[in-house]
Amino acid sequence: MTERVQPNPTVRLAVREVDIAYGETTVVRNVSFVLETGTIGCLLGPSGCGKTTLLRAIAGFEPITQGEILIRGQQVAQPGWMLPPERRHIGMVFQDFALFPHLSVARNIGFGLRAMNSHQRRERVSELLELVGLSQAADLFPHELSGGMQQRVALARAMAPRPDILLLDEPFSSMDAELREQLAREVRAMLKREGVTAILVTHDQLEAFAMADMIGVLNAGSVHQWGTGFGLYHEPADRFVADFIGQGALLPARVLDAHQVRTELGSISSEQPHGIDTDIAAEVLIRPDDVLYDESSPRRATIVERAFRGAEFLYTLQLDSGSEVLCLVPSHHRHAVGERIGIRLEADHLVVFACPCASSQ
Repeated sequence: MTERVQPNPTVRLAVREVDIAYGETTVVRNVSFVLETGTIGCLLGPSGCGKTTLLRAIAGFEPITQGEILIRGQQVAQPGWMLPPERRHIGMVFQDFALFPHLSVARNIGFGLRAMNSHQRRERVSELLELVGLSQAADLFPHELSGGMQQRVALARAMAPRPDILLLDEPFSSMDAELREQLAREVRAMLKREGVTAILVTHDQLEAFAMADMIGVLNAGSVHQWGTGFGLYHEPADRFVADFIGQGALLPARVLDAHQVRTELGSISSEQPHGIDTDIAAEVLIRPDDVLYDESSPRRATIVERAFRGAEFLYTLQLDSGSEVLCLVPSHHRHAVGERIGIRLEADHLVVFACPCASSQ
């Protein structure tokens, strides 16, 4: 098998036009992205979108039916051939952590370091115990640890051989939402201190935002957009990304010119052109922070749903047309469902999509 040299030495992983199929059913279609050395990537999407299947193909557990996968410029998968997982120098953290129950924390971490002599192995284990904050737990066994501590042991064990890429398959899924986000931030800090290149698979966007530098949003086996969390939120490539990332509503609009649209809540302008033809029906993405609570405003909307968020209420508001938008209001302003409140639009960016019927108008 001929190895290919990656033209860009900073690229650790390259996935090029990859398809994965089970029989006649293609579950991953034409996926391409690159991950640079030291970068933390994320495959984000709903259940069944193909993200774990793609991760398993990178690890060497699933064959691909089209395209190629390269690690450090070396081809590790193409249709009909794949380099075995044990030869890819990849670390993996599984959903259930898969710790050895009969081994101590230290021996779990050092399990994959048989190629080192005993002194090197002890130094590396000690270094990782300190990194993950478990130096005092070296002699404990997995059943004596909390879920968060077990997760750190699994992470340290996967990092121990200094793999080229670390793969994390829904590693926080068994924990509650608040702990997941906290652990994601902690794991990010650990990976950055070690300079590890990693890919996380998750369905939780807050987890993805807390941990990843680059995020690929998948649906139905395809990557809809690959970019930073900020870019996905503020410049979604299509309706799916706009709906899946963050919260918001698509409000009917009419395109006035290359920089302005008119909505029921007023006109919105942006310095960046939106790319939609003038004077056609469109939809503009309105985020909760675009709609401000203002009792002095003559524009009113009816509260149809509210969710307490601690410092704020998230109100779902129905406009006079029947369209709905979201609005964040400080929680000391407590309003009941059915109440009408004053709002005003304050948006300085445009995310506009042509209505499906626009082309026929």
